[in-house]
Amino acid sequence: MGLFSDNKKKTATKATKKVVKKVSGRVDGVLKAPWMSEKALIGTERGVYVFAVPPEVTKTQVKAAVETLYKVTPTKVAIVNLPGKKKALRTRRGFGTRARRHKAYVYLKKGDTITLA
Repeated sequence: MGLFSDNKKKTATKATKKVVKKVSGRVDGVLKAPWMSEKALIGTERGVYVFAVPPEVTKTQVKAAVETLYKVTPTKVAIVNLPGKKKALRTRRGFGTRARRHKAYVYLKKGDTITLA
């Protein structure tokens, strides 16, 4: 394509292609697993479900994945980045670092539920 070309074709950017590929083709890669903690299980009574997600996933991808897998439409999605923790190693090396984690809070309408088990 020349500098002064009349061809005005719109091309999809790399980010757009990535979103389409992940949401349409690989929905299972968006939601790793449900987040099973005491706080997360208490939130399910109020319609808030928590999932472990990869770091590069966006809110729209999480929303689309929940719609296709669980057949419910979320009203809101929040993504939280958890830092890695310092943990003592019982050797001479001293301290190590646990991996960073990412989780998504999915809010549903009153009356909608997701069966996790």
